[in-house]
Amino acid sequence: MPNQEQEATPEIPSQEDGTAHLFRALGKQIKTLREHRGMKQTELALAVNFGPDLISAVERGTRTPQPSLLEAADPVLGAHGTLIAAIPDVEEALTRSRTRHPHWYRDYAGLEKQALEIHHYGNQVVHGLLQTEAYARAIFTWWRPLLSEETVEKRVADRLSRQVVLEKWPPSQFGFIFEEVVLRRPIGGRAVHHEQLRRLLEAGNQRNITIQVIETECGEHPNSGGAFNLLTAKNEQRVAYTEVQGHPRLITDPREVREMQDRYGIMQTLALRPDASRALIERILGDR
Repeated sequence: MPNQEQEATPEIPSQEDGTAHLFRALGKQIKTLREHRGMKQTELALAVNFGPDLISAVERGTRTPQPSLLEAADPVLGAHGTLIAAIPDVEEALTRSRTRHPHWYRDYAGLEKQALEIHHYGNQVVHGLLQTEAYARAIFTWWRPLLSEETVEKRVADRLSRQVVLEKWPPSQFGFIFEEVVLRRPIGGRAVHHEQLRRLLEAGNQRNITIQVIETECGEHPNSGGAFNLLTAKNEQRVAYTEVQGHPRLITDPREVREMQDRYGIMQTLALRPDASRALIERILGDR
């Protein structure tokens, strides 16, 4: 998953082509059907084998209602084929979105969707896959040059839509290593910061997600080159992704990828264990 600078190539269609309105309408329809049947979001999530956070985001219109969700939800909600009938329109919208991506990004996005493993090292902000809506909005609100309110909202929706990769089955494996400063930086203010820390604790409870923290006092460090992602594709190919000041780079050279894997492995040993990392996040949450 690209880091916070990679917002210019959205995963879902933009406001400009009108399909965002379709997705919001579908979200409202799912919510109305669910409430009519007296179901809670958690109950619907269990019935369709998707996460409750995803159901909530789809109903709010901040994530794309994937065809698989519409197909599973239609009989559960008694929609009588209404949601299934929308699948061709959703697929067409997603296809148009993919064709608008630059070639290098289409390559990465395609690999990411089918990745077996994704590992990330971050030293500035929480990875986009784990960001809350308010945290992402704070990042884009303070973006320079300043973005219009419409652009901010669109980019927040685009970012949240990418988090569907956390919900797929069978699940991919995710590993996140953050510098301690990432957890202490109160982006968006106290309330937003607290919500983001709680989101990390929640994500860390998932069996396929590992979160580790490198303490600031750690005197050894093999990586001074900034944030990066490592990805193992479905065909077992391993690639890396970096971005500096908006300049992305998809790395496929085996030697370079291996070197970055080596650095990541060393950082895993230097970082706190997942349980100790969780305890640190809880202490930071309690200190503020």
